[in-house]
Amino acid sequence: MDNSDLETKIMKYISENFLYRTDYNNVDKGASLIGSGIFDSTGILEIITYLEEKLNIKVEDEEVIPDNFDSINAITTFTRKKLDGIAKGEAI
Repeated sequence: MDNSDLETKIMKYISENFLYRTDYNNVDKGASLIGSGIFDSTGILEIITYLEEKLNIKVEDEEVIPDNFDSINAITTFTRKKLDGIAKGEAI
């Protein structure tokens, strides 16, 4: 899965489950999901569960920080690193 596909999956999930709309093309990928009130602690747990179940990654407790989950760009970058680590056979 390339970055564009990954980003689209994440945008679509957030748009449908947190913004309650199906038009995910106009979502600001750099906007703070936490600062704007879209994500709270429960929202972060929901996106983590989604990523773990759909992409078969494991998010460690120490990785649950705003730098990794504050925007669609941040979530995509974090998830890409996890997927790349799995592809390389690293313990992630």
